[in-house]
Amino acid sequence: MTTDPTLRPGPPATPDDLHRAQYQEELLEGGELERIRSAALAWRNGLAGLIAGLIGFGLVKGRSDVTQLAPGAAAAVGVLLGLVTLFGALAAWLVLRAAHGLPRVVPAEQLPGRVTHEHQLATAAARDLRRGSALVVVHATLLIAAVAVTWYGPERAKPQVKVVTPDVTACGTVRSVGGGALTVRTRTMEMRIPLDQVLDLTAVEACPPR
Repeated sequence: MTTDPTLRPGPPATPDDLHRAQYQEELLEGGELERIRSAALAWRNGLAGLIAGLIGFGLVKGRSDVTQLAPGAAAAVGVLLGLVTLFGALAAWLVLRAAHGLPRVVPAEQLPGRVTHEHQLATAAARDLRRGSALVVVHATLLIAAVAVTWYGPERAKPQVKVVTPDVTACGTVRSVGGGALTVRTRTMEMRIPLDQVLDLTAVEACPPR
């Protein structure tokens, strides 16, 4: 034999319960979506600064020229900059979607209540903002890594020459040519070789070890 459950009033609401309910109502009706989108606009501006840094990267000259890097380091810079572009584009898409939403039309019969609809939009915007802000950090980290490799990566090996004279065979990099002599920097010293004594001058990829 079963009996119907008896409903009884619960405990009275505490001041904390009342404040919590009031705060929840204020969040839902007091601009929850606007606050999240304002934060997304701030992240958007920060991302724009980082992308401007990527554009400025191409203006750096001198040692930062990737043609002066060893092939492996130059390839690493290319890969890093490709990832910078990819993650920057994804971050921009997510942050812009969080800030402005996507234009779409919902059939009138499927429209939820105003508070429910705004809360759904705020939840989606917050999710996009979290993902976009994480990608902004990844974008900045990769950009810094690309610049670091460009500045501190190994240099491309300079052209080497092998010079044969009646008295000596030298191999190294040409430092200067003038005054009837060829100055060659070997592994151990700098040699000045008169041009009229040169029997053979050959370009080599690398000098043999001593």
